[in-house]
Amino acid sequence: MPQSVHPSAAVVIDVLRATTTIAWALHNGAEAIQAFADIEALQSAAAAWPADARLLVGERGGQKLEGFDLGNSPVTVGPETVAGKRLFMSTTNGTRALDRVRDVPLLMTAALPNREAVAQRLHQHKPDTLAIVGSGWEGSYSLEDSLAAGALVHRLLELDSAANAVANDEATAALALWKQWMHDPEACLRTATHGQRLIRIGDHDADFQCCAALDQLSTVPTQGEPGVLKAA
Repeated sequence: MPQSVHPSAAVVIDVLRATTTIAWALHNGAEAIQAFADIEALQSAAAAWPADARLLVGERGGQKLEGFDLGNSPVTVGPETVAGKRLFMSTTNGTRALDRVRDVPLLMTAALPNREAVAQRLHQHKPDTLAIVGSGWEGSYSLEDSLAAGALVHRLLELDSAANAVANDEATAALALWKQWMHDPEACLRTATHGQRLIRIGDHDADFQCCAALDQLSTVPTQGEPGVLKAA
């Protein structure tokens, strides 16, 4: 997103896997997700939180950080693990993207499982300007994030019968990508560079299935205070 753009709403997407993990954690009863770009800041904030009410979620390069409770996987944030807990989270891409837009008045996260819920919330709020922010991979383009952005744009256009165009070439390309893969989004996730990276690391079949499951959740992770996402 260009520095000169000041949207009234932003949606951050990191399909593999931060925003999918965030949506599932809040759906499963986590008190909040507190996102950090910097690990030292995370550890300092977590230390001030009751030990029995916190979990440290950390990932770099697709793998769990040493000394953290959880990595960045939506299948590990079941209710028996996260209910009532605040998750202090730092990932390679997703939490850094959140940090870049934390001053936007209405900030949400989206993934394929909560695509419909986010689209309905945006349709309800009708922000003047909307930035859909793909987290990418260490500053590079991400196929899977563009896929989910296209899925969101597709649904927003369906909900607003008066809309007949999208704002820029990036959104148009994302929409075309979604139309190509919409009947098999998991195949797109596995084709993506980061999907291939996860396959090389180990068995992530359950993660792929969870991340590709469309419109499964009604949870809309929404920032209430800087860096803190709660279910809304």
